Amino acid sequence: MNKYYKILDKILTKGKTQNNKKGHIKYLLNEQLFLTPVDLLDIFEGHNIARRKLRNELQLFMRGERNVEKYREAGINWWDYCGSILVNSYPTYFEKLPPLITRINKEKRNSKNYVLFLGETGAESNQAPCLSLVQFQIDEGELVLSAYQRSSDANLGLPADIYHLYLMSRQVDLPLKSITLNLANVHIYENNIDRTRSLLDGNENVKFELNV
Repeated sequence: MNKYYKILDKILTKGKTQNNKKGHIKYLLNEQLFLTPVDLLDIFEGHNIARRKLRNELQLFMRGERNVEKYREAGINWWDYCGSILVNSYPTYFEKLPPLITRINKEKRNSKNYVLFLGETGAESNQAPCLSLVQFQIDEGELVLSAYQRSSDANLGLPADIYHLYLMSRQVDLPLKSITLNLANVHIYENNIDRTRSLLDGNENVKFELNV
């Protein structure tokens, strides 16, 4: 069982229950997911991830694209509920990533913590982004990437964030040492619990419902 599936299994077996505006969830607080390149390969080979769509999504984010129609044209329809503007405002933050990557590749300073903050900027938004911070550090010539997530949908959001972080690391001209996700709240929605069990039982064709 890869490390991502272990998190899913832990939520199912040890998670607490909670009711919020989106429905009932099983959740864990303050979990950490430490991933080496071997762990990432294990996840990507063993779990169905929409790699092309997620790659296109990150590219649109980094261009600062806020029009949902542009995402739909790229085959991405999970932002349709936002209306005409990408309400969660990820592009507002990710458009700062290209110059940050350029700076990292130019300086490559071991003593420097390069940080991308995703927070309040005054942009139109119905909530703060689930991914709140991404930090790039260099350790003996290798990239150590750390991220903090205030909230993580374990079925849909978490694998997408893992792949996005991997794609970010690929833009740095250094070998990747590790990616660590600090998950303040990682959860499974009630309507996806049976599907999660089916996934862990080996059903690779499980489709999860988006809760908004």
